[in-house]
Amino acid sequence: MQHWRLDCSRQTLVLAATGARLPQVVYWRAPLPLGEDLETIRAAHAIDVTGGMLDENPDLSICPEASRTFPGQPGMIIRSENGTPLLPKFCFESDHASKGALTLVYRDAAHGLSYTATFQIEPLTHIITAKASLDADAPIHLHWLSAPVFPASQQSAEMIDFAGRWCGEFQPNRTAWSAGIRMRENRTGRTGHEHFPALIVPEAGATNTQGAAHAFHYGWSGGHKMIAEELPDGRRQIQFGHAPRVEANAGTHFSSAPLYAVYSSDGLNGCGVSYQRHLRDHIVTFPQPDRARPVHYNCWEAVYFDHKLDVLKDIADRAANLGAERFVLDDGWFGQRDDDTTSLSDWKVDPRKYPDGLGPLIDHIHSREMSFGIWFEPEMINPDSDLHRAHPDWALGGEDQTLGRQQKALNMALPEVRDFIYNRMAAILSKYPIDYIKWDHNRVLPAPDAAQTRGSYALIDRLRADFPMVEIESCASGGGRIDFGILSRTQRVWLSDSNDALERLRMQHDAALFLPMVVTGSHVGPRHCHTSGRTLDISLRAWVAAQRHMGFEMDPRELTEHEVTVLKDVTSWWKANRNWLERADILRLDSPDPAVIAEQQLAEDDTRFVIFAGKAATSAQIAPRPLRATRLDPDANYDICLLNKATAPALSRGTPILREQAITVSGSYLMHHGITLPWNFPDTLWVIEGRKL
Repeated sequence: MQHWRLDCSRQTLVLAATGARLPQVVYWRAPLPLGEDLETIRAAHAIDVTGGMLDENPDLSICPEASRTFPGQPGMIIRSENGTPLLPKFCFESDHASKGALTLVYRDAAHGLSYTATFQIEPLTHIITAKASLDADAPIHLHWLSAPVFPASQQSAEMIDFAGRWCGEFQPNRTAWSAGIRMRENRTGRTGHEHFPALIVPEAGATNTQGAAHAFHYGWSGGHKMIAEELPDGRRQIQFGHAPRVEANAGTHFSSAPLYAVYSSDGLNGCGVSYQRHLRDHIVTFPQPDRARPVHYNCWEAVYFDHKLDVLKDIADRAANLGAERFVLDDGWFGQRDDDTTSLSDWKVDPRKYPDGLGPLIDHIHSREMSFGIWFEPEMINPDSDLHRAHPDWALGGEDQTLGRQQKALNMALPEVRDFIYNRMAAILSKYPIDYIKWDHNRVLPAPDAAQTRGSYALIDRLRADFPMVEIESCASGGGRIDFGILSRTQRVWLSDSNDALERLRMQHDAALFLPMVVTGSHVGPRHCHTSGRTLDISLRAWVAAQRHMGFEMDPRELTEHEVTVLKDVTSWWKANRNWLERADILRLDSPDPAVIAEQQLAEDDTRFVIFAGKAATSAQIAPRPLRATRLDPDANYDICLLNKATAPALSRGTPILREQAITVSGSYLMHHGITLPWNFPDTLWVIEGRKL
C-alpha cells in the first residue's frame, strides 16, 4: 500500500493506492492529526460489496481507468495515431514529495504512455492546485484528459455551478445530486458568459457563513468540460478538463490546465475568501504592486465611435474633476472605425479623427493628472479590413461562417498572425505613454480549438514581457473571458457589459465567490441604462461601483449638480479607503430577507469593515429584518455608523438609532442579533461602517 498526504491549517488531503495502481483521494476534509494511521484511513474509506456488484469495487482514482472496469466516466480518452482506441493501465513509476507539494508518475509500458499528476497546497490561501499531464512515445490523439479527479462529498444534497448570458454573468445553478452525470460542456472556444468553469459542492445545511463545502475552478480560457457523476454504488466524482476534441492534431504531450480546489468548514465564504486571496496574491502579477488601484474613466458610453478631440478633452476635464485617475480611450480610434462593421486588425491611428496622432489627447489627459489606457481587440478581424483583404486565410473558420458582431476571429495558432498583431500593437505601445490595455474579445469562435487559446496566451505573454508596465484588462463583451488562466496574464476583468447597478449588485455578489475587489472592474453607468432600460439613482450607481475597482462610464456632461456632488463624495470615500479595501475579504452575508443582497468587506487585520446592503426588490414584510455580520471578534466592541443615512426617505418615519447616531456594540451582538437598518425603497443601498475598538 502507498499513502501520501498534503496539509494546511484548514484541511488534509490523503491519497492512497493499492499496489502499483493509480491512487484515489481517501480523505479531504478538516485537518487530521499528524500521527493519523493513513493505512487505517485507506481501509476505513472502502465501501462494502454486496449483490449485483463486482467482487471488488473499482478504484475511483485520480484518473479512473476503463481498463480496470471503472463503471463511470474515465479520466482519459485517447486513440492511437491511426484511430484505434487505447485503454491505458497505469502502474506506479515514481513519486516526489516535499512540503506542500506532491508529484506522482505512472507508466503504461504496453502503450508507451506516462501519466503525471501534481498537487500543491498553498498554506495561507488553502488552495490545492492539481494538474495532469500525459506523455506518449508515439503520437496519439487526445479526446479527453481530466485534471486529477476528486471525490465529491456524499453529505451533499446539491451542487452549484454557474450559467449566464451577456449582461447577466455569474448566475448560480443549484442542482440536486442524483444517479448519473451532471455535465457542463463549453464549446464556444472562450470561457464564456454562459459557462464560468467552477463548481461548489456544499454539504447539507451549508450557507454563506457556516457549514462545509468543497469548491473547484478550472483555470483555462478555451472552453471546458465539467462532470459531476454519482455512480450506482453511491460514490461521486468531479472531473474538469479542456472541452473534448479540441486538440486537432496528434501529439506526444498533453496537459490539463490547473484545477484549483479547496475545502471550507465555514460555509461558501471559506471557499470564496480562499479564491479571492489566491488570485490576488498568487495568480495576478501587477506591474506596480504597491500602486493603489486608480479610479477609471472609460469613454465608450459617452461617445461610442464618434471621436472628436475637443469633445474628448472636455470629457477628460469633467472626469478628472469627478476624481478619475485613468482615462481609457475605447473602440473607434483606429483604421476607418466609424461603426462595428470595419477595420478590426487595422491597428493604426485614424488620421481623420486624430490628424496629429494620439499625442495631443494623451498630453491633455496627463495634464489633468490621469494616466492613459486604450482599447484593442487583437484576436479579431473584420472582413472589411485591410488585413482581411490581404490575408483572408488568416481568419479562423470557413469563408461561409456566421459572423459575430460583424467579425471573424484570427487564427492565433499561426505564428505569422501573432507576429503581425504584436508588431502593430507594439508600435502603438512604443510610440505613446500607455499604461493600460482594455483587451476585448467580442465573439465566440467558429469551433473550439486549444491551439487558439495557447496562441492568444503566447501573444499576451510576449507583450507583457516587452511592455511590463502596461496593465491589461480582460474583457469579452463583458465577462466572457474570466478565469484564472487569463488572469495569470492580466490584472483586471470587465465583469459585465451591464452598467445597470441593480444587475451589477447581484453579479458582483455571486462573482465574489471567486474574484477579489482588486481585479473586478465596476463603473458608474449612465442615469438611463442602455442595456436594461432602467433609470437608477446616482447614489445606488455610485455605491455599487464602490464595492469593487471603481470607475465611471457615463457621459459626464449629462450629470446634474446633485449627481456630481454625490459621485465626488463616494469617489472620495473610495479613495480614502481603497488601501485596506484592496486586501479585504469579501464575505457574502446570509440575508434573512431575499430582497436584500448584502456583503461585508473585512479588513485584513480585522480592525474595520464595511457592509453594503442593497435592496434589490420589495420586501414581503414591512420593516427590515436584522442583518447579521460575520467573522468578527465576539468579545470586542465595534463603532457602527450608517454612512449614507442622509439618503433615508421621508417614509422612514420612526427613530431607528443608526439614522440618528453611531452606536457601539459587541461583535457577539452583531453576529448573533445583527444590525437593524432604517426602512428604504427598493433599488437603494445602505452602507454601514464598523471599526474595532
